[in-house]
Amino acid sequence: MANGFVTAAEAVKLIENGDHVYIQGSTSIPEVLVEALADRAHELKDITVYSAFAVARRPSPLCKPEYKDIFHIDSFFVSNAFREWIAEGYGTMTPRFLGEVPELFRDGTCRVDVALINCSVPNERGEVSFGVSADLATSAVECADRVIAQINPNVPFTPGDAVIHTSQLAAMVEVDEPLVEVPTAVPTEKEILIGNYIAELIPDGATLQIGVGGIPNAVIRALENHKHLGLHTEAMTDGVLPLLEKGIIDNSLKKVMPGKSIASLALGSKALYDYLDNNEDIIFKDVAWTNDPYIIAQNPKVMSINSCLEIDLTGQVCADSIGRKIFSGVGGQHDFVYGSSKSEGGISFLAMTATTAKGMNKIKPVLTEGAGVVTTRFQTNYVVTEYGAVNLRGKNLAERAKLMISIAAPEFREELEKEAITRFGYSFMRLK
Repeated sequence: MANGFVTAAEAVKLIENGDHVYIQGSTSIPEVLVEALADRAHELKDITVYSAFAVARRPSPLCKPEYKDIFHIDSFFVSNAFREWIAEGYGTMTPRFLGEVPELFRDGTCRVDVALINCSVPNERGEVSFGVSADLATSAVECADRVIAQINPNVPFTPGDAVIHTSQLAAMVEVDEPLVEVPTAVPTEKEILIGNYIAELIPDGATLQIGVGGIPNAVIRALENHKHLGLHTEAMTDGVLPLLEKGIIDNSLKKVMPGKSIASLALGSKALYDYLDNNEDIIFKDVAWTNDPYIIAQNPKVMSINSCLEIDLTGQVCADSIGRKIFSGVGGQHDFVYGSSKSEGGISFLAMTATTAKGMNKIKPVLTEGAGVVTTRFQTNYVVTEYGAVNLRGKNLAERAKLMISIAAPEFREELEKEAITRFGYSFMRLK
């Protein structure tokens, strides 16, 4: 039990050799504690470090060659804090749907001895909130033997699962450090086209799950004439603020927690964090709950909108790696694709520009060698590029290939047709 504030150096002395340490993510990495842990490297050995989705100011101080046998980095979602370290082979990642990671903590498959978190100042009841990152932090805090917290006035107090009483903290460190701010992605002309295609297919009264980036923001911009939308999402960004402030998102037709917007984490600007502070209309929940497909499916007209890196002609979707290099993780894409498919009137959209910034084709005859399949061909419904939206649901492989070619960049369509003929033969040719 915490009894007043201690220094970060004193707090991390609670970490012992062989411990498994969870570091909170989103834009709320407890960086002062992580720095203090790195400073103890010469005293420690065999520390396993768990991380997940996070936006860091800089590469982690734990990632130094001289620390490679001290801190064993194991990430469930590869963030910029550890991306190069893992790419170089010093760290690794454990594949798992983000919504299923809490189960690994709770059943002991992945032991959590210590949780390092970034918290709000206490309320009148002595409770603190870990703010913009309920996600895995909820289960890690629940399972940890020792919870070490930064008490930070910049962390918003968010109602929901991300709340703990200070009596449950093993140590508290006073910190005044802004959360990382993530600039709102301004959609390109191509992304605006994609956003418009998707928005045209979204009905009034829909429940939205919206990912991060230019395409999701383009969709949001195109929804300003919609009515009675709901929000049940993994990540909340600045993009939804106009819809909330104008009452377009009012959550009136949701079945799960009607009247409330639901998220598991947030990333954006200080304006977003201020908006969330003590806002009883927005509830932050354990990612095991927000991403449960069976909970998602209880809402009507769930619209799942996610980005991807490449798709093959059969509808296999890669969203986590560039070839063999792990770039990110699965996150909630699979959970919301499945959940929306079971929702009455639900639709899942997987969207991307047809080419990379360097003009390379992202609709492939087969996925790049080593690319991970995040959404299987058996689950893919709508695929959207700047050239249109096609629905693969109920389509055979040859029909899928024809549809995918129709939304590829024109300069690659002839090549893709040749590949489709080679692969699918007459079943494809007869469609021409």
